[in-house]
Amino acid sequence: MMTMRYAEVPAALQLGPAGTAGAARVVSVDALRGFNIFWIIGGDGAIYALDRVLQHKGSLAAAVGGFLGAQMTHSPWEGFRFYDFIFPLFLFVIGVSIVLSLTRLVAREGTAKAHGRVLRRALLLYALGIIFYGGFKGAFDDIRLVGVLQRIAICYLFASLMFLNFNGRGLVAAFLALLIGYWALMMFVPVPDLGAVFLLPNANLADWIDVNYLPGRLWDKTRDPEGLLGTLPAIASCLAGVFAGLLLQDARVAPQRKVLWLIGGGALCVVAGEIWGLWFPVIKPIWTSSYVLVAAGWSAILLGALYQVIDLWGYQRWATIFVWIGANAITLYFINGVVGFEPFALRFVGGDIARFFDAALTPGAGSFIAHLVGLGFAVALAGYLYKRKIFLRV
Repeated sequence: MMTMRYAEVPAALQLGPAGTAGAARVVSVDALRGFNIFWIIGGDGAIYALDRVLQHKGSLAAAVGGFLGAQMTHSPWEGFRFYDFIFPLFLFVIGVSIVLSLTRLVAREGTAKAHGRVLRRALLLYALGIIFYGGFKGAFDDIRLVGVLQRIAICYLFASLMFLNFNGRGLVAAFLALLIGYWALMMFVPVPDLGAVFLLPNANLADWIDVNYLPGRLWDKTRDPEGLLGTLPAIASCLAGVFAGLLLQDARVAPQRKVLWLIGGGALCVVAGEIWGLWFPVIKPIWTSSYVLVAAGWSAILLGALYQVIDLWGYQRWATIFVWIGANAITLYFINGVVGFEPFALRFVGGDIARFFDAALTPGAGSFIAHLVGLGFAVALAGYLYKRKIFLRV
């Protein structure tokens, strides 16, 4: 990891404020990145703990809590919940940042050096992913070679290389080829040993490839949600963000029209994904093409709304915490995964203190408070790093 001053930090991953050379910073991109990571570093646990609190507050409160709690978990297989939106949203934001940062990098240092930096960052991020999941402390069979950070690294690498080498038509062709090609593989290639096409857990082509050809540890023992074949449409999720970044960067398009394109285009993607899902269901664990469209559509809608509120209307203060988090998103994600903000908070409000809150307030209050304290630690760290202009990058 390296530290850099604020003005020097490129935005290619999470890596700092989005913007182009000579252009105003696009604060909404920073805020969206921070909003995304907020849920991973403790927002999800706080809502889940709130669900347990509300279960003791009557049928209506219990129903509301149950709905919110369910949104903080992944769909068991087919479907689309809020938590299924988190990962593709991050890939989408990376795609936006690829455009805003690499344009500046190419202008400053040239295309050849941009290629080198992209490759270096991808390799370092992939290595961080290996460490994140335990590194080399065990046998080779226990090493998780794929995972969230590893998939981010691969998607960042290929989306960046496409952006640097393809024109607009080439990017669209690559996007469609990834989605349609993956659909064709999953729907028309029989699953070996089963002799037919299936889209069921442990009975689909993507899972079969991982079981038979992916070395190391699989996340779900017999399959992996970040497996080999599913990475192809995940690259398309990143490319969707590249398209949004190109739109934001285009000086020929009026800012208000950019909002309309983001929200309108996003809505069309959601509808198209849901329609495609009638034949190729929306399934996160195998990252179906319909899932890509639905998630990319909601990502564009959210970006359009934030761009309108933050960058065009100028209402930025409410998003300060998200901007702090977004400026060091990968760092906070890594710390939370390795150490954990909520486990650290339990050192202060766990044990008998948590039980006191449960008895004095309501069952589950101790856990809810611990998650809030953990979030407070995360926000405080993000704010400290931001105000000191310390941005950790790979």
